[in-house]
Amino acid sequence: MKTMVTANQKGGVGKTSTVVHVAFDFLERGLRVAVIDLDTQANASFTLQGHQSGYLASQMFDLDVDRLRQWFTGRVDGPAIHLIASDARLADMEKRGVSEASASFKANVAALADCGFDVVLVDTAPSLGVGMAAALFAADYVLSPIELEAYSMQGIKRMVTTIANVRKVNTKLKFLGMMPSKVDARNPRHLRHLDELHKAYPQLMIPASVGLRSSIADALASGVPVWKIKKTAARKAAKEVRDVADYVFTKMEIA
Repeated sequence: MKTMVTANQKGGVGKTSTVVHVAFDFLERGLRVAVIDLDTQANASFTLQGHQSGYLASQMFDLDVDRLRQWFTGRVDGPAIHLIASDARLADMEKRGVSEASASFKANVAALADCGFDVVLVDTAPSLGVGMAAALFAADYVLSPIELEAYSMQGIKRMVTTIANVRKVNTKLKFLGMMPSKVDARNPRHLRHLDELHKAYPQLMIPASVGLRSSIADALASGVPVWKIKKTAARKAAKEVRDVADYVFTKMEIA
């Protein structure tokens, strides 16, 4: 089993859209996917509400792996998405120590492997809190969607530093890179920022990006991947998100 976290310390950059579409793509590849929504805004939980597992994200911070195993045993049978949904109790996680929370989360993620999952995808809140730290300490891979606006650009260096620091402890963590999101190809500012990123971080930019597409918002609101939206305008968006998912699948070396 492989685990990937989407993380950025800036909100509205496309983390949830990325997690959701990678999950839908992996499902169509025949994988058994667990999606853990650690963001109290619960956007991933809204889009994936038709895939509820009945297990809650806050329970991933309880040191009771037997309960998790009992819950999922016999339920993970064949390709499916199992949502471990955001819940109100997640807000209390920030009062916990990072070491304690990380140990519990890591143990529960490991137990998901025993339940038959092929991959775990984790959506995080847009801040370096206990939840994001715990997810990074437990993950195999991290992907950082970024928006080509000034505030998002300012946060990139912090995110790169955070990942580098986590890797000193979680040595297996691999940074898949930064993924430009909501790119407006007609906006000179976006194009300038994209060029600046490629020059500043040539090894960290993934060879795929997602444009500013209204069809993606339509898909998220409807609880389906963008390639299920019956609009001509959705075709380009579908290709872009498929390219991102294919890149992630290849880099994660999922058997």
